Amino acid sequence: MAASARSAPSTTAAPSAGTAPPDDSAAPAPVPVHAVDRAFLALERVRPDVRWDAGGIAYLSGPAPGLADLRAYIGYRLAGLPLLTSRVTAGRRPRWRPDPDFAVDRHVDEVVADGPEGWDAALRTALNAPFAPGAYWGVWLIHGHADDAYAVCYRFRHACQDGAAAAMTFRAVLGEGEPSGRPVPAPGRRTAIPRRVAAAVGFAAKFAAGTLVVRGYRPGAGYEATGERRLSRGRVPVDTLRRIGAARGGSAHDAHLAALAGALGEWAARSGVPLPRATAVLPIDARRPDEEQTWGNRCFAVPLELPVGVGAGQPDAARRRLDHVLAATRGLRGAAWRQAIGDLVRHMPAGPTAWYTRRVLSPRVTNVMATSMPLAERGSLGDTRVTGTALLPLLVPGHLVAVALSYFGEWAEVSFVTDTGLPQGEQLPELWERAVAELAELAELAETGGDRG
Repeated sequence: MAASARSAPSTTAAPSAGTAPPDDSAAPAPVPVHAVDRAFLALERVRPDVRWDAGGIAYLSGPAPGLADLRAYIGYRLAGLPLLTSRVTAGRRPRWRPDPDFAVDRHVDEVVADGPEGWDAALRTALNAPFAPGAYWGVWLIHGHADDAYAVCYRFRHACQDGAAAAMTFRAVLGEGEPSGRPVPAPGRRTAIPRRVAAAVGFAAKFAAGTLVVRGYRPGAGYEATGERRLSRGRVPVDTLRRIGAARGGSAHDAHLAALAGALGEWAARSGVPLPRATAVLPIDARRPDEEQTWGNRCFAVPLELPVGVGAGQPDAARRRLDHVLAATRGLRGAAWRQAIGDLVRHMPAGPTAWYTRRVLSPRVTNVMATSMPLAERGSLGDTRVTGTALLPLLVPGHLVAVALSYFGEWAEVSFVTDTGLPQGEQLPELWERAVAELAELAELAETGGDRG
C-alpha cells in the first residue's frame, strides 16, 4: 500500500526549546456564531455529501517529529488559540463554547508514505481523509518519503474559519512572531450613518443582482468528477507579481488573476474541456480590529469575470487580460467600498447571508474559487524550517478549480485544487507560471519604454 493513515497512543512530550509560551488567558466567553458561519453550517446540513472544508500545507526541511511529539506541540499551542477547542451549541442563538470533551489525539494524525514513490498517495490521503466524528478541524503529519523532509496538512470545516483566520492560525502555530501579513483594518471612519447605510445597501443590491444572472454554462461539461481532490503547485518570486501589477497601476493580486485567466484559457484549448466563461468568487476579509482574528468567518464573496477569451489569438492578449482585470477590480478598492463591505458582513441578517452564500457559490453563477493570503516571512516547527506552503481553498461541486495564492517569504506560491477527474488539471500551475512570465516581459518593456500599448 502506497500510504496509510495510522494513530499512535498519546505520550507526553515537552515543547521544543525556544518555543515561546502561549497566552495563558482563561477560557473564552461564549462567542455568537456569525451569520456567515451559520450559512456554511446550513450548507453542511443541506449537502452532507459535499466536503465543506479548506486548509493549507506547510512543507518542512528536516527530520519529521514523532506523532506523539506533534500532538504535544499542537496541544501546547492550543492554549493560545482557545476557540479551536470550541464547539457550536444548538439553539435559536447558537454560540461557540468550550468543548469539555475536546481531545488533541482525535485531531492530530499521521500519514506514512511508502518510500519516495509513495508521496503522491500520502498527500492524497491527507487531502481527502475524513475528520474524526464531531471534529471541526484536523492536522495530518505526512512523512516517510524522505529522511529530511515532511509536511503538515491542516484542514478545517469552513463553518469554523475562513482563509484569513486560518492564516493567523498558521502564524500562531508555525510562524516566528513577525506582525501579521494581512492588512488589519483600521477603525471605522466617522462617516455619516445614512451615507454608510446607503452604500452598504447599494453594494448588497449590486452583488445580489449579479448572482441572479444564470449564464449558459453547464457545470462539469467535458469530464466526470470523481469526488477526490488533487493538489498541484507552482511558484514565482513575489516581487515579479508586484512589478507586473505596479507597471499598470495595479497590485500583485491583479497580476495573479490576469495570469490565471491566461492559464485557464490555454488549459481549455489543450484539454478540450469547454470554457465559455470563467467567473471567480473572490473572498474579501472584512474583520474589524476588535474581532477574533483566528476563528470564524468574516468574509464577503464577490463574483468577478475572468477574461479567459479576451484577446485570444492576438499578440497583445496578455496585456489586454491584465487591463480587463484592472478595470474590474478598480471598483473594489477604496475606503468607502471597504467600509460598506464591513458594514454588510457585520449587520446582514442570517437569512439573506445564507441565501447570498448559496447563490455566489453556485456553479451556475461562479465556476472558479480564487483567493490569496499573506502567510508569513518564515516559519518553523522545532529545529525544522518551513520551506514552502500551499493553501487548500474550498472546491465546490461543479466548480472547475479552486486556486489560491499564498505569500510566504520571497515567494508567491500558487496552489490548484482540482477533482482528479479533471483532464490535465495538473498542468495548470505550469501554465500559470508561463502566463506570469509573459506578463513580466510586458512589465519590463513598459519600464524600458518599449510598451506603447
